[in-house]
Amino acid sequence: MGKPVLAIVGRPNVGKSTVFNRLIGHRLSIVEDTPGVTRDRIYASSDWTGVDYDVIDTGGIELTDEPLLTQVREQAEIAIDEADVILFMVNGKEGITAADQAVAEKLYRSGKPVLLAVNKMDNPEMRADIFDYYSVGFGEPYPISGSHGSGLGDLLDAVVEAFGQVTEDAALDPETIRFSLIGRPNVGKSSIVNVLLGEERAIVSNIPGTTRDATDTSFVKDKHHYAIIDTAGMRKRGKVYEKTEKYSVLRAQRAIERSDVCIVVINGEEGIIEQDKKIAGYAHQAGRAVIIAVNKWDVVAKDERTMQTFTKNVRAHFPFLAYAPVVFVSALTNKRMHTLFPAIRQAAENHAMRVQTNVLNDVIADAVAINPPPTDKGRRLKVLYATQVAVKPPAFVIFVNDPELMHFSYQRYLENKIREAFDFTGTPINIYPRMRKSDR
Repeated sequence: MGKPVLAIVGRPNVGKSTVFNRLIGHRLSIVEDTPGVTRDRIYASSDWTGVDYDVIDTGGIELTDEPLLTQVREQAEIAIDEADVILFMVNGKEGITAADQAVAEKLYRSGKPVLLAVNKMDNPEMRADIFDYYSVGFGEPYPISGSHGSGLGDLLDAVVEAFGQVTEDAALDPETIRFSLIGRPNVGKSSIVNVLLGEERAIVSNIPGTTRDATDTSFVKDKHHYAIIDTAGMRKRGKVYEKTEKYSVLRAQRAIERSDVCIVVINGEEGIIEQDKKIAGYAHQAGRAVIIAVNKWDVVAKDERTMQTFTKNVRAHFPFLAYAPVVFVSALTNKRMHTLFPAIRQAAENHAMRVQTNVLNDVIADAVAINPPPTDKGRRLKVLYATQVAVKPPAFVIFVNDPELMHFSYQRYLENKIREAFDFTGTPINIYPRMRKSDR
C-alpha cells in the first residue's frame, strides 16, 4: 500500500498554500494575497510522528461556470477523490461564508474523513470564538495560523489519527502483499521473478539493464495473495548515461514506495559492493520491510561455514539492516527458493503489526526499571508512557518530560527491548520522543 494522502481544500484565499508550505517544510506553492493563484494540484511528501504521507495543495473551489474556475474546481475534485483524508480550510477572520457552506456540502458527499482547520487565528482572543465553527458539521475545529505555524501540531496529530482509522478500515479487506526485488543490474532479479511465478513472465538476459520497466504481477501462493514488482536494475549515478536508465532508477524508487516488502538481491558470486549498500539504503529510508536475498549461491564454493561467514559479512556491511533476515537462493537451480515466501509473509505481517498499548507500556516500564535513564547536567529523563501511532513501518511515540534528554543510546536501548518483546523481524521500527500536550 502506498502512503496516505492528505488534500487541502477550501475556497480561494483562505491560506491553503501557506499551510501546504508549512507542512512540507519549504516554499513550493506560490503564496500571494490574491484569490486563485494556485490553479493546478501540487503534490509533495511530508511526515509527522513517523507517518509519511503525501499532501496535495488545490486551487480554491469556485462554484461558477467560468472556464478557468471550472478547471480549478475539477482539479480540486480530483484531489478529493485521490485523498484518504481531507483538510477543509476556512478563513477565521471572515467566519463561515456561503461559499464555505457550498464547499462543505461537496465534502459531505465525498464520504471521506474531513478535518476543519480555521486559519488566520493569529492571537488567543480570536481562538475564543472557535466554537461557532462547530456548526459546519465536521466535529472539532482546529484553530491554526499558517503564517506563524501555531496550532499545526494538534492538527497534524488529528490527521495522523485519521490516517490510522483509514488504514484500519482498509485492513478489514483481504490484503495483498506487495513486494519488489531491488538491486543493481545483473544480480538475477528477473530470474527470481520467473521462479516465483512459475513461468517466463520477465525477460531474462545477461546484459545488465535489460529490464526497463517496473511491472506488477498479481498471483496467489498457498492461499496468500501477492503482487510482485520487478524493478529495473539501479546503477551508480555517475554511470547512468541513458535517459531511459535515469527513468529506470526513478521507477525503481517509486516501486519501493509502493511495496510492503523489498527484497534486496545480492550477487553471491561477486560479493557485496558499495552500490548494494546504497540500494538497500533506499528501502530502509522509505520504511519498507526488507529481506536480503543472496542469489547465485549455486556457483559459490562452499564448506560448512560459508553461509555463516557470508551472513556475518552481510551484517558488517549493512549495520542499518540488522532486522532484515538473510536468505540464500539460486534462481538458476531453484535451490532454497522455497524459503523466500515464508520470509516475505513474516516481514509483511511484522511491518503491519499493531501492539496493544497496555502491553507496550508494560515492556517500557520493565525496561526503565532494569536500566533507569541517565542524568544529563543534573536532569533525569522521565519516561511517562508510550503508544503506537502508525504501521508500515511500526512507529511509537514515547512521551517524556523533555525530549532533549533522550540520548540516542537510550532510545536504541528501548528499541531493542521492544524488539525483544515483539517479533519485528524484517521491519524497521521508529521511535519518537515527545512531550505531553499538557506539559508543552
